[in-house]
Amino acid sequence: MPHNQQAASVVAMIRPHNFFPNTQTALDNSFQTKVKDADKQPLAVNAYQQVTTMANKLTSIGIKVYLYEDTDTQTPDSVFPNNWFSTHSDGTIALYPMYPKNRRLERRMDLIQQLQHDFNVRQIIDYSAWEQSAIFLEGTGAMVLDHIERIAYTARSNRANQQALELFCKEFNYTPIIFDACDDQGITVYHTNVMMCVGSDFALIGATMISSSTERAKVMLQLKRTKKTIIELSHQQIAKFCGNALQLMAKNGPVLALSQSAYNALHSGQIAALERHVELVPFDVSAIETAGGSVRCMLASIHLSK
Repeated sequence: MPHNQQAASVVAMIRPHNFFPNTQTALDNSFQTKVKDADKQPLAVNAYQQVTTMANKLTSIGIKVYLYEDTDTQTPDSVFPNNWFSTHSDGTIALYPMYPKNRRLERRMDLIQQLQHDFNVRQIIDYSAWEQSAIFLEGTGAMVLDHIERIAYTARSNRANQQALELFCKEFNYTPIIFDACDDQGITVYHTNVMMCVGSDFALIGATMISSSTERAKVMLQLKRTKKTIIELSHQQIAKFCGNALQLMAKNGPVLALSQSAYNALHSGQIAALERHVELVPFDVSAIETAGGSVRCMLASIHLSK
């Protein structure tokens, strides 16, 4: 399988048995949908099925999937594991401080121990104690990492503390590029990965969401400098999760995992521009999107070596 530093060929996913949109995240996640009590059970069944189908499809194209079950009723967002841990090609795993209290319960050592068993893990850096000081940095939701160019694109929010980001960047050798971003209602973007996706040679970005023209110019300049094909997304496309995609390395080459709703919202010119770099692989995750996250959030990339 061809190696690509930006695009992993292994992912971890969590299959939820009791999925529902998290009331503790609704205050600052404008992407969430209100769900009636009567709809919760069918939604949970649907979410379970959608994760199963997605994991099977990824496996069929040559992506190795570590699939974990979550039978807990206290962890409604466990389907989004990319927020509580990340893995790095130097053999490091990072554990992150989570803003919503019930999301802190998602951290699971069985997953970490499995990675330690199967991969070359040199060290684990655990930032979770920062939660006691109300300092949060929610992994690759808060940060969109360009692993090749060592850049951490980050929108300021409750879930992305600048001090924490700078420490992470110092320890992991990334350059932080931090900015303010909001939707067309003026609501702060809660996670950078809903408005931005960086591939090895392309980037999807809701550039108009970056509030300051100076910060916007800095981000765009950095993307141009690192020779990315830039595909700009509208506010409406961001609301359909077009920015919440992830490049992976399948057996036949690079793919872009994204949701069916995101794929449907892209126009033909954008699809053509992306297809010069990756094959688009859409998944129906409509049940999961009610929780305010999509395909990228569901995938924890494993960048460790065997």
